[in-house]
Amino acid sequence: MKFILMALSLMATQAFAAKTTTTKVTIDPVKSSVVWIGKKVTGEHSGNVNLKEGNLTVENDRLVGGEFELDMATISNSDLSDSEWNKKLVDHLKHEDFFNVEKYKTAKLKIKNVILGKGGHYDVMGDLTIRGVTKPVLFKAELEKEKDASYKATSEIVFNRADYGLKYNSGKFFDPKTLGDKLIYDDVTVKVTLKTKK
Repeated sequence: MKFILMALSLMATQAFAAKTTTTKVTIDPVKSSVVWIGKKVTGEHSGNVNLKEGNLTVENDRLVGGEFELDMATISNSDLSDSEWNKKLVDHLKHEDFFNVEKYKTAKLKIKNVILGKGGHYDVMGDLTIRGVTKPVLFKAELEKEKDASYKATSEIVFNRADYGLKYNSGKFFDPKTLGDKLIYDDVTVKVTLKTKK
């Protein structure tokens, strides 16, 4: 009897393994988007950064891993209509005060662990690398399978810029009272939409 139970258990395990399909799918940089939002005492700014490359690992249509890289030289602003002020802000973001894109050309997120949360979303733990500094981040993500069998992943990631050495007008490095209305908050929101190739 014990032998029969062991045999049945082994067969069930093999059957489950046979049904498990793990696939690494390539992200389409053209169809994907990354939107950043930074806030300050007097308001906020937003813009985009182009995706350079990346992939998602999917198991039976569930997200289990992945990574993507951003081309920081493409950072842009979308809320300033005045071209001169727009350029000044973008140039400053590329400067050493912020992302120092001449030295650190890319930023990267690598998924380390994924748990299926209540309501169908995923609780994701990843490593975010900015300016050569890697820190853990936690965020929620959604994954949809499209009609053409490609995937669409969406998430909203919040990171603390001070953790990566982006000191400019940060209340962590300078006295907030001295900065006054020039204070820029440390939390930066990044809204990510990743679409994979067919």
